Amino acid sequence: MAKEIKVPQISEGVDTAVISEILVSKGDKIEEDQSVISVETDKATAEIPATAGGTIKEIKVSEGDEVSVGDVIIVLEDDGKDSEEKEEGKASDEEEETLANKKEEAEKEEEEPDSDEKEKDESKSAKKEEKQKEKKEEDDEDEDDDEEDAEKKKSKGSEAKKDKDSDKASSKEVYASPGVRRLARELGVNLEEISGSGESGRITEKDIKEYKEGGSKKSSSSQVKLPDFSKWGAVENKPLNNIKKTTAKNVLASWQSVPHVFQFGEADISGVETYIEDHKDKVEKAGGKLTLTAILTKIVATALHKFPTFNASIDMDKEEMILKKYVNINIAVATEDGLLVPVIKNADQKSISDLSVEISEIAKKAREQKLSKEDMEGGNFSISNLGGIGGTNFTPIVYHPQVAILGISRATTKPVYIDGKFEPRSILPLSLSYDHRLIDGADGAGFMNWLVKALEDPYEALLG
Repeated sequence: MAKEIKVPQISEGVDTAVISEILVSKGDKIEEDQSVISVETDKATAEIPATAGGTIKEIKVSEGDEVSVGDVIIVLEDDGKDSEEKEEGKASDEEEETLANKKEEAEKEEEEPDSDEKEKDESKSAKKEEKQKEKKEEDDEDEDDDEEDAEKKKSKGSEAKKDKDSDKASSKEVYASPGVRRLARELGVNLEEISGSGESGRITEKDIKEYKEGGSKKSSSSQVKLPDFSKWGAVENKPLNNIKKTTAKNVLASWQSVPHVFQFGEADISGVETYIEDHKDKVEKAGGKLTLTAILTKIVATALHKFPTFNASIDMDKEEMILKKYVNINIAVATEDGLLVPVIKNADQKSISDLSVEISEIAKKAREQKLSKEDMEGGNFSISNLGGIGGTNFTPIVYHPQVAILGISRATTKPVYIDGKFEPRSILPLSLSYDHRLIDGADGAGFMNWLVKALEDPYEALLG
């Protein structure tokens, strides 16, 4: 029985990975525990070792494929079966050689007739010559047929290789498991023309079946061909890592499916900055860092109870909204490999000090690529703070299936007219993006105004 090498459990909470490199080739002899495939997850890159030794008969994946735990990636040759095939082939060769010898002897007998045969009349010789001529013509026709069959096989092999190369190339451009790719080939469906409805834009079996029944194609804008940039100077092609690829698919899917509206506001956070300065030492002793993000996380958690549509999702198939009774908030974290958005669970039930500690810990896990699957799931609303980098305003993209995201830019000192005179105050720019299918302009303005009031006077906001 053929031996199969399957995808093992790569790490805790990680069930899928992307093939980043194939380290072996068909026909290679490998040993047990030898690295054969390199994979990339959201958190790390790892090599998969062979669970058995032998000769590689088939590699069932290509670079760029997404695989799950338990998927077969390599098939090794069955030595017993191969030896039987060799014995059968040997026996068949011997039979062919015996038949060839018999045929040769028969031809010699025909070429050397006895003296009685020589005395037969010329008509019989003529018939014999005619018969031999007919046989020769039949042999020539058989040779022509054999040549034609060989050409057909060669053409078929070339087409098969072309299809295989095409499939390998396309596997780098779509996000689908090997099983889904097989189904697509069986149904004659081009994966590049399908929009994935699965997590991170993954194409599912349902997507393929719906497309076969007349589903929609991808937006043509996602398939615009790039020019040859090397015509104008030196270039370097660098593949995207898994985080970048996932982010690209997610934001594209969000932008195509969510009708965005952007709301801007400014808040005087002079009082908040004083609060941070007065309490930062206490929070540091608890193991965290008191930041504006932690304070805004607490304020937003309270706002989501007052504005429940911002804590919801929309289901267009059922034409209903899903109102969530829990408050989980995603915090965007910039890492060397790209943007990650881990989740702070039950943010409304935690103090500002607790949130400061948890945000510090989860940001560290994100930068060290130690986030678990649970750390990334279940968020209802997102906060993205670019204040440490700079800028006056930006319009973040809603993190689907959420319906809103808050962007924070850098605070600047501005003169504010208070009690008949100008005073220098610290003004914070805020950007709110929301899904217009569920939230209208009045709700967006109301949510923003409440956040501004809560930052400037928390007690008035909570009592109002």
